[in-house]
Amino acid sequence: MKNFENCTSASLRNRLLAGAAAAAVLLAFSAGTASAAANCIKGDRKAPYTIGWANIYSVPTWMKQTEGTITDEVAALKKDGLVKDLKITDAQGNAQTQIQQIQSMIDANLDAIIVEAGSSTALDRVISDACSKGIAVVNFDSLVDTKNLTAKINTDSSEWGARAAQWMVDQLHGKGKIIIMNGPAGVSVSDDRRKGAQPVLDANKGIQIITETNTEYNVAPSQEAMTSLLFANQQIDGVLSLGGALSAGSVLAFERQGRDQVPTTGENARQFLELWKENGLKGWATMQPNWLGALSVYAAVQALQGKNVPAFVKVPLPVIDDSSIGGYLAKADKFPADGYIYSDYDKALFDKLLAQ
Repeated sequence: MKNFENCTSASLRNRLLAGAAAAAVLLAFSAGTASAAANCIKGDRKAPYTIGWANIYSVPTWMKQTEGTITDEVAALKKDGLVKDLKITDAQGNAQTQIQQIQSMIDANLDAIIVEAGSSTALDRVISDACSKGIAVVNFDSLVDTKNLTAKINTDSSEWGARAAQWMVDQLHGKGKIIIMNGPAGVSVSDDRRKGAQPVLDANKGIQIITETNTEYNVAPSQEAMTSLLFANQQIDGVLSLGGALSAGSVLAFERQGRDQVPTTGENARQFLELWKENGLKGWATMQPNWLGALSVYAAVQALQGKNVPAFVKVPLPVIDDSSIGGYLAKADKFPADGYIYSDYDKALFDKLLAQ
């Protein structure tokens, strides 16, 4: 009888211990699931979702192409029953207008807001407000300072600038006079590329910066700026351009002034790549993919569905040089003459990037 009681007690203790262990596992799993939810998400929003696209401006072709990837992604998600509508605003370059437009999206209780920021600091409060109300906020390309949002998606702009600067140093063997061409000051993508280039330039004292330009990311203003600089400077050994349309404007200015082309950096702008090939240019470029916009929409919907989305999604930078430029130009006719030749993308790529 005593042996039976001992066996019964041991069996009961084992069952209790097993139950406690199972409960602990379940509790840990539940806690892990809760912590895996993306920032801003409260779990009370149901598909189909209404998405807002708060654009700082729509004039540059890069923006038009980017908006095209956003509308294509929304169309695909509509077919899957995940998105109901897309609301688009254009702040026409004015950060205060963009703040008002984002506030209107908050007041309309949109489920997600995609942001291309006109200022790295001015939008912080309104974006934080959207996040506090359970709206998924995804910011790409030109980033804000605040961390009170669902995700930031971008290439590494600092790395962009550093690699472009190092290529220029190598081309000039560490000695020469250069002009730096950049986009609008105060926009994070412009500022971060420039900051990334500086340590490389500081380490190579033989590189002399003649001057720097800040223009819109369009060919015409950059060509005008470079034309004036060509008249004022007889010696220009290289153009450290931090944007593709800027590079095209520079090459055109050299061409029309009858000056010999110099080593030039840039982006995947179709016109720049074509001029590079036509002129036998010594060039280097990388790519800011237009599909960052589509990825932002996809990430917002994933977050709203309770999926984990990283706070920062880093998109790798490709290198375009003489060995790879042909592959880009081979599909040039699929893109606008003043547009950007970007790489292919699909759901598998997006899932891989979000799994970082």
